[in-house]
Amino acid sequence: MERSDILGRVGSMQQLAYARRIRYEEGRAAGMRAIEVKNGDVRFVAMEDKALDVSEFEYRGVSLGFLSKPGLNGRNPFDTLSDDVVRSIMGGMFFTCGFENIGAPYTDAEGKRYPLHGRIRTSPAEHVRADAGWEGDDYAVTLSGEVREAELFGENLVLRRTVSSRLGEASIAVADEVVNEGFTPQPMMFMYHCNVGWPLLSESAEIVIPSIRVAPRDEAAARDEADWSTVQAPVPDKPESVFIHTLAAEPDGSTFASVANPELGIALVLEFSVEEFPYFMQWKSMAAGDYVVGLEPSNSSILGRGHHEERGDLHILQPQASEVKHLTVSAVEGREAIARLRRRRDGLVRRGGIRPVL
Repeated sequence: MERSDILGRVGSMQQLAYARRIRYEEGRAAGMRAIEVKNGDVRFVAMEDKALDVSEFEYRGVSLGFLSKPGLNGRNPFDTLSDDVVRSIMGGMFFTCGFENIGAPYTDAEGKRYPLHGRIRTSPAEHVRADAGWEGDDYAVTLSGEVREAELFGENLVLRRTVSSRLGEASIAVADEVVNEGFTPQPMMFMYHCNVGWPLLSESAEIVIPSIRVAPRDEAAARDEADWSTVQAPVPDKPESVFIHTLAAEPDGSTFASVANPELGIALVLEFSVEEFPYFMQWKSMAAGDYVVGLEPSNSSILGRGHHEERGDLHILQPQASEVKHLTVSAVEGREAIARLRRRRDGLVRRGGIRPVL
C-alpha cells in the first residue's frame, strides 16, 4: 500500500508503528532504559542499558524468544563475576557475546580472567537515537547507538549498532560495525546468541539448518540420544547439548537458520553470511524451566578464547580498523512458508556451498 493510501486511513502513524523510550520500575529490571518498537505485526524491545540487544520479539502477539528464570535484568554488579554470570544472563531474543571471549569463562597463562560470553552484553549504549518516519513509500523505524568495551591500558573497541524495521515486513535488521579505536591489535570475538522459546519451541517444532557437518561440543552433547534437529518435551534436569555446525551457503556467503513450528504455523528465521560468521553453534536445552534452543552465528568457536590461542588463530582487529556484521531476524507464517525453508535447506546442502575450516 502506498504512503498516501495509508495516511488516508489513519490519524497518527502510531496506530501502526512507533518507537517509545521506556524505563522499567520494579524487580531486577528497575531503572533499566529500553526502546519498545511496534511495527505492524512485529513488536520488539531493545535495551539501551545492555548493548541495544533485543530482549523481546513478538509476531502477532506470539512471543518467539526465551526469557531465563531471573527474568528481565538491568545491569548488575555480578554481570561478569565468576560463576554468578549465569544469574544475569536473561536470554532474550538475542544478546551479543564478545569481544574478549565467547563460551565458557577462561583464565589465561598470566592469570587474566575472561567471563562467560564476554562483557559487551552488559555495556550500556550511548548516543542513542530512535527514529520513525517515511522513506518514500516505506515507513521505517530505526534505532542506533554506540557501545564501548574499554580498559585503562587495555582495549578500546566501539560497537556502532543500528536496528531497523519496515512496516509490512515481519523482520528486524541488525547492522553492527566494530571499530578498534586503540593503537594495538585486539582480539575481537563476536557471536549473536539468539534464543528461541515456547510456544514456538515445542514437540511440534523442528530445527531447520543447512548443516553439512555437525560435531558435539563435548561428551554431554555426544551422549544426547535425540537428533539435534528435533525438539522434545521438557525433562527435569536434562543436561544441555551444544553442537558445532558447518553450514552450506550461497556463492555470496548468505545462509540461514530457523526454528519452525508447523502446528503453530510460524517459523523464526535468521539470515546472515558465513563470510562474516564462519562458525555456527546450536545450543539445545530440553530441561524443564530452561527450555530453549539457541542459534549462534559467530566469527569464533564456542570452544572459546583458549581454544583459539592454542591454535594461533584468535580473531584480531588491527588498530583503527573496523569490521561490519549483519543479522536479520524474521518471522514467517504458514505451512507453505515453512515448506520453502525446508526446500531451501535441502537445496543448499545438496549443492554444498562454502565450507569454513573449524
